Amino acid sequence: MKNAPKCMSRKYLFLAVLSAVPQLAMAQSTEAASPASEVTLSTVQVSASADGPNDLPESYAGGQVAKGARMGMLGNQSVMDTPFNITSYTAKLMEDQGARTVADVLNNDPSVRFTTSGAHAYENFRLRGFDVHSSDLAINGMYGLAPMGNSSLEFVERVEVLKGPSAMFTGMSPSGGIGGVINLVPKRAGDDPLTRVTVGYQTESQFDTSVDMGRRFGENKEFGLRVNGSYGDGETSLEGQDKTREFLSAALDYRGKDLTASLDAYRSKMSFDGGSPAMFGFANPDIPHAPDPSKNYLSSASGDLESQAVIARAEYAFTRDFSAFASFGVRNYDYSGWVNGTHIHNVQANGTAQVRGVAQRGYEDTVSSEVGTRFNFNTGSVRHEMVLQMSRMESESGTLSNVTGMSATSLNNPTVPTLPAMPTGSLPKTSDMTLSSLALVDTMSFMDDALRLTVGLRQQRVQQSTYNATTGAETADYDKKAVTPAVGVVIKPWGEGISLYANYVQGLSQGGSVKATDGYTEDKTFAPYETEQREAGVKWNAGTFTNTVSVFEITKPELITTGTAPTRTASDDGESRVRGIEWNTFGQITPTIRVLGGISYTKSKLTKTAGGVNEGNELFGVPNWQGNIGGEWDTPLPGLSLNTKLIATSKQYLNNANTYEIPGWNQVDLGARYETKVAARKTTFRVNIKNLFDRHYYSGSFAEPRATLAEGRTVQASVSVDF
Repeated sequence: MKNAPKCMSRKYLFLAVLSAVPQLAMAQSTEAASPASEVTLSTVQVSASADGPNDLPESYAGGQVAKGARMGMLGNQSVMDTPFNITSYTAKLMEDQGARTVADVLNNDPSVRFTTSGAHAYENFRLRGFDVHSSDLAINGMYGLAPMGNSSLEFVERVEVLKGPSAMFTGMSPSGGIGGVINLVPKRAGDDPLTRVTVGYQTESQFDTSVDMGRRFGENKEFGLRVNGSYGDGETSLEGQDKTREFLSAALDYRGKDLTASLDAYRSKMSFDGGSPAMFGFANPDIPHAPDPSKNYLSSASGDLESQAVIARAEYAFTRDFSAFASFGVRNYDYSGWVNGTHIHNVQANGTAQVRGVAQRGYEDTVSSEVGTRFNFNTGSVRHEMVLQMSRMESESGTLSNVTGMSATSLNNPTVPTLPAMPTGSLPKTSDMTLSSLALVDTMSFMDDALRLTVGLRQQRVQQSTYNATTGAETADYDKKAVTPAVGVVIKPWGEGISLYANYVQGLSQGGSVKATDGYTEDKTFAPYETEQREAGVKWNAGTFTNTVSVFEITKPELITTGTAPTRTASDDGESRVRGIEWNTFGQITPTIRVLGGISYTKSKLTKTAGGVNEGNELFGVPNWQGNIGGEWDTPLPGLSLNTKLIATSKQYLNNANTYEIPGWNQVDLGARYETKVAARKTTFRVNIKNLFDRHYYSGSFAEPRATLAEGRTVQASVSVDF
């Protein structure tokens, strides 16, 4: 057990919530449909259109994406009214594609790539050329509350992607990710009763069962309960690995005339033994061919990752034009085993390499909160929608680790790595961080909403301290502030079908720090890096399909060092830049054919470096071309639909010197869905094959000069029955 962290008193609050909701659900079980009843529920439970910031936007034509998404503190906004490139993927898409984690969903987005090897315990991403870590995922616009590692989708109604820096609307993310925001929207009970049981299979012999149950109560169905649970176990496509997944969540909500409120609780646990997917670091630019991803190079690895959280939210409308809202959430995350440092080191052209074992224990406890008000008013013919928000996230973490020395291995004939002893005893606090901010945003509507102008400011404070794991002494103290502005404009010159938009927005990431003990002339801490984005685009809604074309530029300050110890100096005058153009499309081009995906072209560049070294080179891990194009066809056979998806990425560098390079790659996915009735119950059979041709390739890079490995061919099958 860890030493009484500040969230400890709340750690098991979620247990009380989860233990109570099954009893409530069982008490209402008589309201479920009788065996002879016909249940024809849609997968996405929507009770209202996006009339307000809390209303879930309806699904767009085809059902794969929604008409709107959450813009942080602004709440839900229509895609056509938003001066940003934003996409909201629905629960229907997740179910039909057999998506289990957030990475599976974002395989549909041409601006996103996965930066850990396929099926790894952690999911990290690169969005518009910049990292977004698993710790940067938000739930309803709040950071620090999403499940860590693999974010399970059982409780998720929408996965939303807001591209580009967005500190103005969401505050600074925990890891300072500036590529965009990945937001999870929890499920809510629909107006119609739902009881759905799904049994699934995945290569090699992973079997799982999940239950999704929703009910509404009260004279006007103002109270709702949604419960999701799943359990999976068995061997994976990684030879010798066994993985277990457990998930349980409950969502209570109230929707009254003036008050809306919700309470979400979940527990997510993933355990594995017999190995872990690896990442590969190369000794020289002569990089060997990508190995078979089913080969197990870390066969002694095992680990456990467990997250649990409780999140409460309420909003009260005092009048039609004035409301107040507040949210509060607590998450506890614990991990142990060989879950980080899963690397093969110093890989040579002939496949010889080195490996070292890692044993870790750690925790991270987070408290996140926000309060705010919404004002709507007119000044002459101008309509104002103003939001004032204060937010705060406190996070405490601790870790212990043991590491072995390097030992020889080979890509062709891997050895079994030796593991050190697992650290024992109480876990010390090694870091704490507080992110607090105050923001004001005003969206002004002109000319009957033909012109919308959004302006805002956020003051962000970043406080972080680190501590010696042995003595507990403070080793570093960071306390800085920054102000980030945002301006966005949407013009609809020809009606609701076309929106022209532009934005200027800043993101934030923690500034660097240097110490005299490392050979610098003085201890120095830099203010948070203020990343700038300039973007313009056009959105065309043809009624049943939508296209978005965006051009953007993002610049990010970088820390540069000059001189040699003990007279090194540092400044934050370095800079990297990414420019790009994106095309996104979604919708239904005929009554039986749906499309989803797009293409992005990105040109990255190191624009300011220390002494001009590598200046003008491309950033590592940022390919020029990325494409994701998917289609779904309802065949003439009633109930049968077929889908396919092509994912392609051009070559990319593994280091900023541009001397290490991996080739481009492509992957084809294929799937089928058959909806019918069995014993008068709605029944859906699904089969999905990822990486149909079992291509073996390095998929990307997360650090210099290291590459990730794509997962091989994976077959998923499931059957869902509505009771």
